Amino acid sequence: MGRFIEGADRTQATLLPETIDDYVGDENPVRVVDAFVDALDLAVLGFDGVIPEETGRPSYHPATILKIYIYGYLNQVQSSRGLERECHRNLELIWLTGRLAPDFKTIADFRRNNGPAIRKVCQQFVALCRGLDLLDARIVAIDGSKFKAVNAKTKSFTREKLKRRLGEIDAAIEKYLVELDRADEVVSKTGMSVPEARLARAVKKLAYCRREANALKAIERRMDSSGEMQVSLTDPDARAMATTSRKPRVVGYNVQSAVETKHHLIVAHEVTNLGYDRDALAMMAHAAREVMPSDEIEAVADKGYYKGEEIVACEEAGIPVTVPKPHTSNAAAHGRFDRADFTYIARDDAYVCPAGARLTYRFTNVEAGKTLHSYWTDACGSCAIKGRCTTSKERRVRRWEHEGILERVQKRLDDDPNKMSLRCQTVEHPFGTIKAWMGATHFKMKTLEHVATEMALHVLAYNLKRVTAVLGVPKLLGAI
Repeated sequence: MGRFIEGADRTQATLLPETIDDYVGDENPVRVVDAFVDALDLAVLGFDGVIPEETGRPSYHPATILKIYIYGYLNQVQSSRGLERECHRNLELIWLTGRLAPDFKTIADFRRNNGPAIRKVCQQFVALCRGLDLLDARIVAIDGSKFKAVNAKTKSFTREKLKRRLGEIDAAIEKYLVELDRADEVVSKTGMSVPEARLARAVKKLAYCRREANALKAIERRMDSSGEMQVSLTDPDARAMATTSRKPRVVGYNVQSAVETKHHLIVAHEVTNLGYDRDALAMMAHAAREVMPSDEIEAVADKGYYKGEEIVACEEAGIPVTVPKPHTSNAAAHGRFDRADFTYIARDDAYVCPAGARLTYRFTNVEAGKTLHSYWTDACGSCAIKGRCTTSKERRVRRWEHEGILERVQKRLDDDPNKMSLRCQTVEHPFGTIKAWMGATHFKMKTLEHVATEMALHVLAYNLKRVTAVLGVPKLLGAI
């Protein structure tokens, strides 16, 4: 071929054939996968089949299948059939498994049957990172993201959706019945028949609508008997969740994560099927502190996590949090002063309004489990700007007994507003990376338990790739 670099002759025999090990370089990340799994005590972690049966056909060692999965998730191959295919043609997997090639059923059963143990492997790698002093950041960023489940939107129902869909079907049934009645009237009065094809199509559509109505009514009866607010037919644990204005709904799961701000490693994660984040702040902050080397950590989250009880739980546990307060004031929306325009004077236990009047303490009551103190003044009637403040006789301000903690959180944000940028730069990148690895369909397994296993493999792969980039393969191998 002239002066081009030429490859080896495929038919040429070699005197000293190359070993499999020659195909995997010393800095290939697959060596990290091999060393990490070999260092685990799989029996303690709870894997099935670590001790082989004395009779019957020999099985694959759990370490072999675990290595296949970790390698697959590192290289965006998550399906059992894809992993089976790679075991036959991928030199790195051939090296990793020693030429073993389990069938897809064996590979799939391993992931389904060893979920809790696989999740512990993810925790073991976080513990390894802690031992390597990679989790010495003082701040963790917390966020949640919606991941699509194996459940189409058309197979997910809420009560509102059922009511709307049944109304549409009833209207369609009425339309086809009117069309059939009109055909009968034409025949009886004129003797002219409507085209058979049109009548057949109307009858077929009518039968289809009635079947749809019966199926939806069965779902409605199921919701009435079970008390469920949502029903997903393919994945029973998946839920319809609001996301952005451009993609208002996704049927899936809400994955919570806590990421340390130095090396951007995911230190804790949790898969939930709640469509909101406001109840997850304390849970994720405590989970992060359990794995961080120091108890003195600070948690940063966005305004979706703002809930007084959650913030107080974190602060009382010694975890300072920074969470912006969402603007939900009805008064401000109507152009009037909102609660933030009233200044609290702690030494006097009183508020000062925008007009300079003092709102004094009046009484305390309990509402929805919260102890609230009420303040107002009798000077509202003569106030020149009363119309900009309230439409009632006087403006009343209520103060929660733990309001001081919320004010301290707000001051923390006012003193360092860059923490919100730090949160965004830290916690949103892992979600974007993992979703890119997953592809358009995200999860491949069904039910919350199995989805949690799948997410643990993604988090393990992400953390492993991050640590490899930070330390390099030789140093990480030495640490393992």
